[in-house]
Amino acid sequence: MSDKFDYAGLGLKCGLEIHQQLDSKQKLFCRCPTQIRETGESTYEFFRYLRPTASEMGETDRAALEQSKLKRKYVYKGYDTTCLVENDDEPPKELDREALDIALSISKLLKMKPVDQVHVMRKIVVDGSNTSGFQRTAFLGKDGHLDTSVGPVGVGVLCLEEEACQKIEDKGDSIIYSLDRLGIPLVEIGTDPDIISPAHAKETAQQIGMLLRSTGKVKRGLGTIRQDVNISIAKGARVELKGVQALDMIETIVEREVERQVNLLEIRDELLERGALACDTIFDVTDLFKETKSKVVKKALKKGKVLAVLLPGFAGFVGREVQPGRRLGTEFSDRAKTSGVGGIFHTDELPKYGISEDEVSSLRETVGAGENDAVVMVADSEKRARGAMESVIIRARETLEGVPEETRRALPDGNSSYLRPLPGAARMYPETDVPQTEVSEEYFLSVEVPELLTERAKRFESEFDLHKELSEKIVYSTYLPLFEDMMQRFAQNQNINATLVVRTLTGTLPELKRDGVEIDNLDDHHFIDVFTLVANGDISKEAIDQVLREMAADPSMSAEDAADKLGLGGVDTESIEAFIDTVISEREEFVREKGLAAIGPLMGPVMAEFRGKVDGKLVSDILKQKINKYIN
Repeated sequence: MSDKFDYAGLGLKCGLEIHQQLDSKQKLFCRCPTQIRETGESTYEFFRYLRPTASEMGETDRAALEQSKLKRKYVYKGYDTTCLVENDDEPPKELDREALDIALSISKLLKMKPVDQVHVMRKIVVDGSNTSGFQRTAFLGKDGHLDTSVGPVGVGVLCLEEEACQKIEDKGDSIIYSLDRLGIPLVEIGTDPDIISPAHAKETAQQIGMLLRSTGKVKRGLGTIRQDVNISIAKGARVELKGVQALDMIETIVEREVERQVNLLEIRDELLERGALACDTIFDVTDLFKETKSKVVKKALKKGKVLAVLLPGFAGFVGREVQPGRRLGTEFSDRAKTSGVGGIFHTDELPKYGISEDEVSSLRETVGAGENDAVVMVADSEKRARGAMESVIIRARETLEGVPEETRRALPDGNSSYLRPLPGAARMYPETDVPQTEVSEEYFLSVEVPELLTERAKRFESEFDLHKELSEKIVYSTYLPLFEDMMQRFAQNQNINATLVVRTLTGTLPELKRDGVEIDNLDDHHFIDVFTLVANGDISKEAIDQVLREMAADPSMSAEDAADKLGLGGVDTESIEAFIDTVISEREEFVREKGLAAIGPLMGPVMAEFRGKVDGKLVSDILKQKINKYIN
């Protein structure tokens, strides 16, 4: 991606927060397994309504207050693998030591200074993702750094915390959560704002990801790692972008947020030059739409009103683009939706949605809008509509100030939408139910530091004579532990080599998946059984994909049974030699003309005859021997 902006000139400050689930046996504050279940396996459910509480200083977090405005019902599905701790019906147990060990090993990789004592805190979260209304988190280390191609990036924060519930369904007035994910240990890694460009953000995330996977103790798969990005420019404001799932999108997300802040600053300057204002008055314009043809408005009028606000000087700006496909009006709409409405209308886009030109004219006249003024309106229940208009007024005022500090949701296309205000210090307070954990110097020194994946790839190149590309493929693959196991099992076997194993795991399996084969049905023992047959000479390496196909279709089938079903029993050398003699005699003129160059063309019919029953190298060696005798 080419740099669209002069990021240094704009004063870009960017930092990452990486949230990675740990692959420990137990959850962080109970002894339940870290197992994700199918929702159909749920054995019970209950519901809660969550409300924000004040901190010890009597302050209430602004983000929690906004989240609580909707007063949603939260339904939780439990399982036979969850317990009363997840239900918030029993106090948490002490911090899981395995998770702490993994987190401290990560702190060592990041060259961080550990704490002497681990104190657990409560972080208020009232979006329903935790039954207690808060998340338990513990600060473990500080003052680390990460080496990158453009210099070190500071790592100021490492926390060990519990994962939230998994959202199953959003029904508007209620949300259904699954308790199986709640309490899975995860680490939060926060970098300093040392990242200088979108490409640097991606590189930093890749480096952290490599370090995490080097432990061999982190979960893999969709949703097990999340990246949040903190971004600001010199004249803008800090914005936290939550939930970046795809590493490849980080560059686009950073660029799009810089673009948004640049555009908002330009809009502010032009609005101030025009003398724009954000008025407090909310107009009830319901009567203007009693005969409307707009289906959206008619539906809303059955249960509520149409309210509007006047924005003097905003004409032409509400429809101004701030990110590709997203406008200032979209920002207003995001804020309005926090009150539960579906969206807003504004005069930069009207007439539209069945609202007529006459209705727009009447609207403008009723609120006293001039040529340079914009009008924003909403149709919903009076309470929701009024809350929505109040939010629009606040966002319009912020537009005249520049870029508001806020937490935003990262969207799949690289844009972002408003989520909630940035949380403040009132969000955190001590957890009194979990005892502190000592981190002595002796304990910290005893924590093992794993071999980095980059170093392991180099070792595989020399130790197993692997090509660099294959070495890198396998160390970043989920099959790395299986590869190392098989290389140890078959270390002395001439039929098995690292190249064959890696190509099977990183090449053959993706090909089978593209063909519709259910490769997820295959466990480690399936692969070990197949390679055992190859090691013993019972099947050729060319038959591996056929046997894997059979076992994927019926996972209860052994590799030996699959080979028998396919007719891949071993063939004696005499039968192979006899068939090769026949092939050579039938192509005598061709063999005399080509000599040893005939080996390649003759391999095809021989391998086709034995269909995976013999190894290609054995066939090649016999062909070479026979042709040499024939032409000499």
